[in-house]
Amino acid sequence: MGAQGLTGRGPAPVPSWLIFVKDAIILLSVIILALSAYAISLYGSYYSYYYSSGVPGYLIFLVIKTWIIYGIAIALELKAQNYFFRIVVLIAYVLSVIFWLSGWAWSASWAATILSYTAYEVDGVYKTFGSVMAACAGLGAILWILTIVNLVFFIMACLQNQDSAQNVELDQPVKQDQTQVSPEQQQYTQPGYPQQQPSQPQQAYP
Repeated sequence: MGAQGLTGRGPAPVPSWLIFVKDAIILLSVIILALSAYAISLYGSYYSYYYSSGVPGYLIFLVIKTWIIYGIAIALELKAQNYFFRIVVLIAYVLSVIFWLSGWAWSASWAATILSYTAYEVDGVYKTFGSVMAACAGLGAILWILTIVNLVFFIMACLQNQDSAQNVELDQPVKQDQTQVSPEQQQYTQPGYPQQQPSQPQQAYP
């Protein structure tokens, strides 16, 4: 079992339930998008000057990137398997895991910082932003775990399926030469020689 399966072309035979993991990733990203947009809307408050952060914008970027990665992967897996390059999908999945780790960790850091100063808030905007960031951090952590699960099972499936890595055309089965040679053709035929005429007996001289 080598790494040749990771460089193949065509979707690997992953478990059927893994499609629901991808659907859950996309669904959670939609919720995070809504929360991030709401957090950005809080910037209009006077007190947002004290807690202005780039986390919501970064999360929106992650959501769009997630839709592109998993949306294209699902589309290629179902409709255009010949263009499903495993190494490209693998790199995209790894980057998704790394980016979501930084995303939910950054959100949790801001949530902990803001909510720790709630005693000094003037209105509820300060606390609301921290609560939204905490929600994004929690959902982002769940989404991050799902991306790891998807990545691990994708790698395992690729390593266990290396046949398609050797095939250039995945939409056509591997064709073997089924032409059978008849036993008569297998026999070696020697080149023919001109048939020798029997020698005539010599006449005796008197």
